[in-house]
Amino acid sequence: MSKINIFWFRRDLRFYDNTALSYALKENSPVLPIFIFDKNILDRLEEKNDARVSFIHDQISQMNDQLVAVGSGIKTFYSTPREVFERISKEFEIESVFTNRDYEPYAIKRDNEVEALLSSRGIGFYPFKDHVIFEKEEITSGNGTFYKVFTPYSRVWRDKFQSNPPILQGDALTQKNWSQTDEQVISLKEMGFEKSSIEIPTKDLDKEVIKKYSDQRDYPALDATSRLGVHLRFGTISIRKLALETGKLNSTFLNELIWRDFYAMILANNPHVTEKAFKPQYDEIPWRQDEEGFQKWCDGMTGYPIVDAGMRQLNETGYMHNRVRMIVASFLTKHLLIDWRWGEAYFAKKLLDFDLASNNGGWQWAAGTGTDAQPYFRVFNPASQTEKFDRELKYIKKWIPEYGTDSYPDPIVDHKFARLRAIDTYKKALA
Repeated sequence: MSKINIFWFRRDLRFYDNTALSYALKENSPVLPIFIFDKNILDRLEEKNDARVSFIHDQISQMNDQLVAVGSGIKTFYSTPREVFERISKEFEIESVFTNRDYEPYAIKRDNEVEALLSSRGIGFYPFKDHVIFEKEEITSGNGTFYKVFTPYSRVWRDKFQSNPPILQGDALTQKNWSQTDEQVISLKEMGFEKSSIEIPTKDLDKEVIKKYSDQRDYPALDATSRLGVHLRFGTISIRKLALETGKLNSTFLNELIWRDFYAMILANNPHVTEKAFKPQYDEIPWRQDEEGFQKWCDGMTGYPIVDAGMRQLNETGYMHNRVRMIVASFLTKHLLIDWRWGEAYFAKKLLDFDLASNNGGWQWAAGTGTDAQPYFRVFNPASQTEKFDRELKYIKKWIPEYGTDSYPDPIVDHKFARLRAIDTYKKALA
């Protein structure tokens, strides 16, 4: 039996500029790519028509077709990573496993287990940086510690990016070192899933949108954001290529990509943020256990139109405009004084572009518990946000057809009362 190398696809579903894949293909032994539909993750999903699973499956199927055309294919599994590597290490003579790093606590635990298993069988495990531009300890302050505040982090990030721009790897499909195989991708039905009807945005970059991004990004009625979040989440586009292309077009857009690296760095250095506040004293806030209010927020029935429009957009499309994400998160944590973790979990369930680091970072920012936290006494006013960003109510009327009629509910809480209650509650908890 001749030796092979394994490439393990995860959050990097592309051939172009795929770091670990390009290194694997430079080795002497041919490369067998695999993808694991991980039971540890998928079995926790409530919806069996989850749009993200459909998207991953479509992408893997397309990539497999491209590999079949050159005499190879992606070997797919519906199992746990440990079981897969126990099985294939007996089936093949594996020299090494190549993959790209992930910074989420589950992923780190998974990779440590897999590496230990492979090591016990004399198989190398080689993870590479790919999902971010700068990772855990690459951007540090003068004393060598990670940045806890975004602005100084972003300055160092930009300096490093400009002085040492990333080098793009080519298209792995043009390489010859693929293992000769013929694979059928496991079907959604075999895994107990079905195809989602939710539409996935294109991964094509609209340069005109990027050029106007600074001026138009805050207006939810406009189609003025890139909608590339889901593609960055699953790595169907290269973060390095996107940053190089857009950095010259719009500094504000590049800043959003820096935020993405920042939150990934925060999670990698502070895994406790998945369960607790980044700033420990904020765990003293006595959140209200208001299940009825939370459900109205989830359903887009709070009586605050900009909040409800956002939640209905999310529920129907798996997407919510970024400005509105801040408004609805502020409303849940400040107006209703409901634990940010409830909102974070709901977004995790619904967002196509759900990314643990960015979702957690955004929610903790809104709640005032995280890095670069807005002061707790700053409470977004939904009415003034509407006046600024949806003055003609185009966004609101699109998602709330009954707006302005008796069918639309009254506000579930008074803004002035809620604002003062939030400030008072935070102040007492932090005293």
